[in-house]
Amino acid sequence: MSKRDYYEVLGVDRDATDDDLKRAYRRLAKKYHPDLNPDDPEAEEKFKEVNEAYEVLSDPQNRATYDRFGHAGANGQGFGGFDFDGFGDGGLGDIFDMFFGGTTTGTGRRRKGPVRGADIRYDLEITFEEAAFGAEKEIQVVRMEDCPDCNGTGGKAGAEPVTCPDCNGTGQVRITQTTPFGRFVNVKTCDRCGGEGTIISDPCGRCRGRGKIRTRRKINVKIPAGIDNGQAITLRGEGDIGERGGSPGDLYVYINVKPHKLFKREGYDIYCEVPITFGQAALGAEIDIPTLEGTEKLKIPEGTQTGSTFTLKNRGISHLRGGGRGNQYVTVKVMVPRHLNDEQKALLKEFEKMTSGKEYQEERKGFFDKMKDAFGM
Repeated sequence: MSKRDYYEVLGVDRDATDDDLKRAYRRLAKKYHPDLNPDDPEAEEKFKEVNEAYEVLSDPQNRATYDRFGHAGANGQGFGGFDFDGFGDGGLGDIFDMFFGGTTTGTGRRRKGPVRGADIRYDLEITFEEAAFGAEKEIQVVRMEDCPDCNGTGGKAGAEPVTCPDCNGTGQVRITQTTPFGRFVNVKTCDRCGGEGTIISDPCGRCRGRGKIRTRRKINVKIPAGIDNGQAITLRGEGDIGERGGSPGDLYVYINVKPHKLFKREGYDIYCEVPITFGQAALGAEIDIPTLEGTEKLKIPEGTQTGSTFTLKNRGISHLRGGGRGNQYVTVKVMVPRHLNDEQKALLKEFEKMTSGKEYQEERKGFFDKMKDAFGM
């Protein structure tokens, strides 16, 4: 005879609270208690049924299991007597497969399809100029490849896989344990065959039956112009080989750009600082400016102040996907002469006497305006 639903036995809804369950149990236990119903086999059976229902539903974990699997979770013994081997041919693994995406055959063996190979990471250091204009590099990576001696089969020439004697070809082994709470059957992947169901009777001497070996390979990497520090280049299919016909993984080449002694990069623009003399700043001059492609002339107008910035159009970094280049920004720093001799000092003093102050008027006005704003003068 099929077992009644535990909620139906206690006469409560499926969303009943703990207090609802407790009240229903007390009422029914008193009604069907054997001491109150002597010589009544039907009352005794109902009393047992009420106790079993309450024992399961009053425990949050047991109740959650019952709500998910129903009486199948109890296997007719109540939740104190689980027999996890009772869920069909695949055991409890069938239910786990149902909820977590595994696929089993009728014998409980998990079907193993193609598995994609693992990805590989390689860190490559390049120069500032190589990042700006692009380059081609040869790198060496170590990856898993099919063994050339056995072509990935794992066995010597002519050797065929045989059924694993530990799992009889199922790929799984069952370990039964008897506890005070019932009989537990644990289904796990066979250690001997790794879940394949077959083993290599005569393994390949080079790969020792694994079918794969670690191989060092040289690979050419094209560095695109404009790449920046921390970016990666993806080489599809250059990672580890897949399993059972699965596609190979990818190779990710992460770029580390060496700092430059003169230039700093922001996006596709570059910045540098160039020193000039007091005379060049005051009188104006034409000076050599370093660029990524050599030196270039830059005209410094007379009266140039320290910190002034000049722009060289299209002298920056090439855009990663084309479309031109960034700019180069040159900031000049006026150097103050040190360790002057007596003649130089005398000339500077004479120069100071000859200046009326109007030569600095614009700079002084800007400074005092800033002071007023800062201190509310």
